[in-house]
Amino acid sequence: MGWTKNRDKLHEAAISTIRAISKNKQISSNTGLSQRPPTSNHIVVPAVPRSVKNIYEWRGESDFQAFWFLFHKNSKDFPLTLPAKMIFNELEIARVELLGCSEYLGSEKNIAEYSNARSNNLEDEKSLNFISYGANLWLKEIAGFDLNNNSKNILNKFRKKFKINNSVEAIRENLINNIHSQEIFEKNVIRFLKKIDLVKDEIDKNEEMDTEDAPGSTDDIHNSDEQLEELSDEDQQLDLKDLKDDIDVDIQDAVQKTDDTSIDEEIESIMYPQNEFKTQHQTDYSIYSSNYDEIIDAKDLVTNDESLRLRNQLDNLIKPHISTIGKLANRLQRLLLAKQNTSWNFNLEEGILDNARLHRVIANPSYPLSFKEETENQFKDTVVTLLIDNSGSMRGRSISLAAICADIIGSTLERCQIKTEILGFTTKHWKGGDSKKLWMINGSRANPGRLNDIRHIIYKSADNNWRRSRRYFGAMLREGLLKENVDGEALAWSHERLLRRPEERKILIVISDGAPVDDSTLSANREDYLDNHLRQIIMQIEKDSPIELQAIGIGHDVTKYYKNALTINRAEELGEVLLDELTKLFKD
Repeated sequence: MGWTKNRDKLHEAAISTIRAISKNKQISSNTGLSQRPPTSNHIVVPAVPRSVKNIYEWRGESDFQAFWFLFHKNSKDFPLTLPAKMIFNELEIARVELLGCSEYLGSEKNIAEYSNARSNNLEDEKSLNFISYGANLWLKEIAGFDLNNNSKNILNKFRKKFKINNSVEAIRENLINNIHSQEIFEKNVIRFLKKIDLVKDEIDKNEEMDTEDAPGSTDDIHNSDEQLEELSDEDQQLDLKDLKDDIDVDIQDAVQKTDDTSIDEEIESIMYPQNEFKTQHQTDYSIYSSNYDEIIDAKDLVTNDESLRLRNQLDNLIKPHISTIGKLANRLQRLLLAKQNTSWNFNLEEGILDNARLHRVIANPSYPLSFKEETENQFKDTVVTLLIDNSGSMRGRSISLAAICADIIGSTLERCQIKTEILGFTTKHWKGGDSKKLWMINGSRANPGRLNDIRHIIYKSADNNWRRSRRYFGAMLREGLLKENVDGEALAWSHERLLRRPEERKILIVISDGAPVDDSTLSANREDYLDNHLRQIIMQIEKDSPIELQAIGIGHDVTKYYKNALTINRAEELGEVLLDELTKLFKD
């Protein structure tokens, strides 16, 4: 718990450390996926990991940015092709990392862990990100870094791709020997790029080249003469206009992960991004990257003091409905006890004498005696999951209603000894997070799939004690929690959790205010992309799953999505609507 409480302080300390090491107090910062190389006077520090075992790689990501601003100086741009520029950047990053490790001895383990972690995340061997990172590892290998298997694999692919021989290896020694001089180092990098045929000899004659024709321009890419003549200055910068302000030119030029078989084809797809949008609409739902998704306990979202304050706030909202909870619980208990206990079979020839039918014998002595027998009902063991929409559109009255609903339904079912699970769903960021940045770094290909980083929240698992878990329900009222919503994936996630439960009867109740919305995903895919996926998941559950699906619309009619749905518009309706709906559910 102490680790969780201090994560924000640790994040702030990392930013302060970068500013101190780089001797630049003016550096701006935000949370997310760091950029390679960092943009001018800006750092991106990832969220502090939830496990201590990942702390070294997290610190390494911060250290590399600090060393960049400490040791890297702006220099003239060389007219390089995109592959050459990416390798040039990675070698310069390796230079500042090695310099930093030599001056700040404690950082070597951090940088090594970060390097290996980055290797673990690079899977597409055809992408330029994968190949160019081999240059970074190439320098670190001779410096004695402990590389893991994935790093060694990238390094071997790099050597094989560019046919690194002994004469090229000699250049590596010159690079290491001159890491203290950026100017000499860069000249040796150009020598290296010439050796591996990524730079032509004419580069020395063109060093006066204007920066508009610098790395990544169409003049340096192997396109036909006709393509070059047709390409205007406006066309050359198509990809730059599409990217956000916090992504610099080098990162804009980074290549996407594609299925192409050559680097030239990859480069062409970046320089002509409009061609990609001619592809047919994809029929299947996809996720660009799930590496940054999160499943988190509600207790990890708030501090102890904050959880108590928010719980008190929720209790004040629930006070007007306390009598409703009592009535609802009593009615359900009577209903469930009647179903659980016993029933009678009548008009039997033997058993217990049925006193209620003795009048027939008195009226007609020839009428046979009637007997009855008690039988036990096999009541299905039941579990209920409440899935709550924690999106920004729920802010204010809607999330208050949803929280009250969850508390009333959950406490009522627990009193009736029915296990209850309460889950929430939202995203980690507005308008895309690390997944979107990775997509932009890799070339912003068309129809990438879901781009935001989703956050699924466990307020209470089915086996947890209600009294201990309820203190964290107020977390859904926390300012800043509610962002965007990818309903289809949340529904599939909660459905899978419920399927693994041992109970015979399973009920899934969704509390939402309408359609799924995620700007980053919808702007890069069809406008009905998330909507269609939600409908597909609902149809599969309603048609094929043993789980019973019920929806409660908060202020909105959700019957266009769910077959079994009801709507609550005002807090005053809560009691009556929930009373009727839960009674109806458990009568079946």
